[in-house]
Amino acid sequence: MAELWFYHLERSELERALPPLLEKCLQRGWRALVRASTPERLEQLDEAIWTFRDDSFVPHGREGDPARQPVWLTLDAGNPNNAQALFLVDSAEPGDISTFERACLMFDGRDERALELARSRWKQAREAGVAASYWRESASGRWEKQG
Repeated sequence: MAELWFYHLERSELERALPPLLEKCLQRGWRALVRASTPERLEQLDEAIWTFRDDSFVPHGREGDPARQPVWLTLDAGNPNNAQALFLVDSAEPGDISTFERACLMFDGRDERALELARSRWKQAREAGVAASYWRESASGRWEKQG
């Protein structure tokens, strides 16, 4: 069963926080799938991943053949690029996470609706016996495991 990691954004915007996490997946030899809830958000993330740092390249796509992409951006359920890591952003529905090693739910702690949804999903995960971890952004911008 997949682990479920909750990433509580407090200082960074998603467009700055997500690309380094995708890099870590690729360094680990994993593929990643990013599931958003709107086409506009996919476009924003696509641009952010290409431009977040001059010395970085995170190969990714959202059109064409997902099987060829180490990082796939989508609105759809499933795991078309056989990713080990799933990143859920902007209240995207997790669906069946059993095909992933890890699912990462990223939420903006400054958004009350996002915070409530994350709390609800945390409770559901715990009740279902899913191994869940909570990560919070430190003052220096690093991720610190809280529980």
